[in-house]
Amino acid sequence: MTTTSDRPVETTTNTTTGTAGTGRATSSALHHEAAEGRVDVAWLSTHLLGRWADLRASARATAGESAFHKIEGQSKEEHRERVLEQCRALAAKGQVHLAFPERLGGGNNPGANLAGFEELVAADPSLQIKAGVQWGLFASAILHLGVEEQQDRLLPAAMDLSVPGAFAMTETGHGSDVAAVATTATYDPETQEFDLHTPFRAAWKDYLGNAAVHATAATVFAQLITRGVNHGVHCFYVPIREVAADGTAGAFLPGIGGEDDGQKGGLNGVDNGRLHFDHVRVPRADLLSRYGAVAEDGTYSSSIDSPGRRFFTMLGSLVQGRVSLDGAASNASKIGLQIAVTYANQRRQFAGPGTDEVVIMDYGTHLRRLLPRVAETYATHFAHDRLLDLFHSVFSGEQDTPETREDLETTAAALKATSTRFALDTLQETREACGGAGFLTENRITSLHADMDVYATFEGDNTVLLQLVGKRLLSDYARAMKGITPGGMARYVVEKAADAAMHRTPLRRAAQALADSGSVRRAAGHLREEETQRALLTERVDAMVEEVALALRPAQKADPVKAAEIFNQHQVALVDAAKAHADLLRWEAFTQALAGIEDEGTRAVLTTVRDLFGLTLVERNLAWYLINGRISSQRARTVTSYIDRLLVRLRPHAQDLVDAWGFGPEHLRAKIASGAEAERQDEARAYYRALRASGDAPVSEKSQKKAAKRA
Repeated sequence: MTTTSDRPVETTTNTTTGTAGTGRATSSALHHEAAEGRVDVAWLSTHLLGRWADLRASARATAGESAFHKIEGQSKEEHRERVLEQCRALAAKGQVHLAFPERLGGGNNPGANLAGFEELVAADPSLQIKAGVQWGLFASAILHLGVEEQQDRLLPAAMDLSVPGAFAMTETGHGSDVAAVATTATYDPETQEFDLHTPFRAAWKDYLGNAAVHATAATVFAQLITRGVNHGVHCFYVPIREVAADGTAGAFLPGIGGEDDGQKGGLNGVDNGRLHFDHVRVPRADLLSRYGAVAEDGTYSSSIDSPGRRFFTMLGSLVQGRVSLDGAASNASKIGLQIAVTYANQRRQFAGPGTDEVVIMDYGTHLRRLLPRVAETYATHFAHDRLLDLFHSVFSGEQDTPETREDLETTAAALKATSTRFALDTLQETREACGGAGFLTENRITSLHADMDVYATFEGDNTVLLQLVGKRLLSDYARAMKGITPGGMARYVVEKAADAAMHRTPLRRAAQALADSGSVRRAAGHLREEETQRALLTERVDAMVEEVALALRPAQKADPVKAAEIFNQHQVALVDAAKAHADLLRWEAFTQALAGIEDEGTRAVLTTVRDLFGLTLVERNLAWYLINGRISSQRARTVTSYIDRLLVRLRPHAQDLVDAWGFGPEHLRAKIASGAEAERQDEARAYYRALRASGDAPVSEKSQKKAAKRA
């Protein structure tokens, strides 16, 4: 093992978080290689709070209060009751009401609302999810799917938590396939009620937050049938439990049953459960009827004529869950990385060229495992900021069009799938980077990983979401091709053939090699150019989408069975194209954000961070670039060596970059990031210095033998 430093890094105290860190004091070798500029941590921390800075800061302060923190080791029963009381405290603060109408005591500010929800993950992911179930799903279903009369009648009790609610969409047999749920709601004009029924076991509503213990009502999704016609999935408000005198949930109401999902791999502060219905009567007035209504005589009406478009509009109105998970996953990655980098800047291991051991952050392997993830987390943060802006523009009514809703749905799917997967991988890497200490619950990372695990599959399984993104990319490609005349298509084919010939033969690679003239410096200079990175990332998306589109073309004229077979053969390629698209979204967001960094030194460092992210994406997919002729072997070899150089340049800024995320000790709550490790190391170093100075230090066998040989 080697070190990039020629002397140990001195420990300093980080004034932003109050924890010990090493970002300010660096070795001479590292300082010589440092990226130009210096991070203004205080300025960047404020800047990263974003558009709703005051409200986000207030929510983060709430997440830092001990009353909202997770107590490790509690039983699921204890944890559930604690989280319920925490939710009641949030309701009393009014912090969770920002998205609701002002006439009902809300703030009519959907973007700020989500910004606050995301911060709760720092307190306890179970609190974030239970709050999300109550106000982001149950209450939001009433808000977005109900008409004004229903909102006025049903929302106040959901908002103040006097009616805890479940969001009963998912079924055991139809997880991501919501359109195929089997629960039915059949209208009876004689009683003006719907008959809500679960026809078989696979149709039980499952994995529902609040359903096991606390919920007294639910928003239930079922196939609406009236006059013998199935009008597709609609949402119904359904009381499910008796309410005791003290307001707590009692026994199930007649015709309703359920089960507790029990102990889970994480999020045990959320009482997930199952529900089923045996011909439960639901008043006609409790069909949430914004997008579909039934008259007294059973006549169905909707402002959206197309059943398919109606279904996706209803589901799209509930997209905020995915937006919120994207932000929460980003915050979880930040917490894990801040713990790991802080520890790595204090923990010493293996003797260096001098007498002191070396801080592990100085090792090349440690830089490689942590700093690219720091860079990717910044990209994830800035992409989420843009997603939050898009969400707010739609749900505030500023720019609510079918096109912006489609953009929101696609972007949320792409980023949620990417950030939740990245958070899990990052937490595992940071756990390992902290060694045995990372495996201790007291250091937070394993608990965070367990709680974040399900983020990859709820609010839309990540693979299914990426398929949705891929289909949108194909639709955009088809629209672009639609108006081309036969002559234009012929020219397009010729141009694409020439493009393929350029990229997939030695011509392109030879041109790159000639431009670089064998110079590593020239190749690196080319790779760090913004337009080069953009071109490499954009060309990959375009080429992958086009390849899938052409491969799927025969399906247009095939019978349904053959068409499904063709599509199935290319699902993996479609998902890979969607992943490449998400990478491009994050890189573009990062690049756009650089223009808003007013402090020059901070902008210079973050530009290097952006370059690290961009080139890491290229390195991750280097085989594709080589196979498809997008990059020469000279430049391919340069990618990894230049990344290594960027890592050394960013080494002195590592602590600043993670501290700028603005999480203090009250959010990290990890002993290894509290300064305790630095104290232990300083004590050990002082002990050995005193021992050497005393002259009483024992002589090593190895040095004794060397002395004997010289004698």
